[in-house]
This record gives sequence, C-alpha cells and structure tokens, in this order.
Amino acid sequence: MNAPSDAVVDRHHPDTAAPPPATSDFRSALGDSSSVGLALFPLGIAFGVLVVHAGLDWWWASAITAFVYAGSLEFLLVGLITAATPLAQVALTAFLVNFRHVFYALSFPLHRVKSRAGKAYSTYTMTDEAYALTTGESAQSWSGRRIVWLQALCQVYWVVGATLGAVFGALVPAQLAGLDFALTALFVVLAVDAHLAKRDIPTPVLALVCALVARFVLPGQMLLAALGLFTAGLLARRAFAPRRETARA
Repeated sequence: MNAPSDAVVDRHHPDTAAPPPATSDFRSALGDSSSVGLALFPLGIAFGVLVVHAGLDWWWASAITAFVYAGSLEFLLVGLITAATPLAQVALTAFLVNFRHVFYALSFPLHRVKSRAGKAYSTYTMTDEAYALTTGESAQSWSGRRIVWLQALCQVYWVVGATLGAVFGALVPAQLAGLDFALTALFVVLAVDAHLAKRDIPTPVLALVCALVARFVLPGQMLLAALGLFTAGLLARRAFAPRRETARA
C-alpha cells in the first residue's frame, strides 16, 4: 500500500498545514489599512504643507514623518523646530505627549511578531491607528506578519503624503489656515468609531470632563493637564472595577 500523500496528512491534521504566504498577509494588511490610509494620506499632505509654510525645507517633512513618526508630536515639533526650542524641552514634550503608548504596550499583540527585527519595527510604529486596528475583536487571529505589514503600510501612507504635500506646498496659498487641526479631526473620527464598536459611555464622558477642567483651570497647559487628568481617571476607574464586579457577584 502506498504511503498517504502530504495533502491527505494535512487534511486530517490541520495543525501541520503550512502558514499563509507573505503575499496573502500583505494583501490582507492592504485591505485592513485602506480605511485608515484614506485619512493618513491627506493628513500627511496637510502636514507637508504646514512644514514648508513654517519656513522649513521640503525634506524636513520626509525626515520627520520617517524618523519621528509620532502623529500629534510631529505637528508640535514643527513649531518647536522653528522656535529653536532647547533639546531638553523637546524631549520632555515628546515624553508627555506620547506617554499613552506605555499603556498601549500592555495589550498590543507584539507577541505574535516572531523576528527581532519585526518586533523592533512594530514597537517603533505602534501608533494610535495601528493600535486601534490590531487590538479589535476581528484582529485576534491576525499573524505577526500581517500586523507588521499593516504598520508599514500606515507609515508609507503618512510619509508619502507628507512628502507630496511639502513638494507641492508652494502651490497652496501661504495664508491657508486650519491644517494643524487635521490630526484632531482624525482622532475625533477614531473616537466615534471606537464608541460605535463598544458603547462605553463613561470613557468619553470622563475625557470631556478632563478637557473642560484643564481648559478653565490650566488654559496655558490644557493638553498636558487634560492628558494627566484623563490618565488618572482611567487608573482610578480600573482600580475600582474589580471591587464593583466582586460586589455584584
């Protein structure tokens, strides 16, 4: 009797099936990132225009988006660079603005990325958009290669958009205003989508209260104060959550 073929073995033992090819992961990541890319690409164009209108050379847009790649910090960085802000103040601002990524790391699926290079790049490109896409229920079965491809595509949308915006920024009137609000608008859309996916009313209410308190108590440092209050509120809510669950039981 002839030995069973590999196809038969794979059919009866699905655990031995070969992993999906890299091209399949790329195509899946392309589809996963397309909706975010529709926002990141024009947002990158707005950032590139903002860079050249701030008096910087066009290549600054490519360098910042490629090597800093920190969303809201990049918009702040343009003003810090043009104002010749001391490096220590820039570092402190970067730490405070991006401190939320410490909490992202607690649930980001980095353990699925196998290679060291992939882990390093995935850690570097862990943005708000990538976190939102890779931690949802539909992403629980994604492979590490699919996650890294998604993050790489998100950065490509951002860098290419910023470069094009900077190169052709001279064609846009210099008095054009409101470009720095583009990132805020994107976060509003992401917040609305997150609320529709998981209707957690206390979280947006807490964010609104923190923003209002910071606006009237510390108007000159509203962003940092609101982030600090919101972080403290989330930690307090997390600390009291087990007690409420125990009381219900």
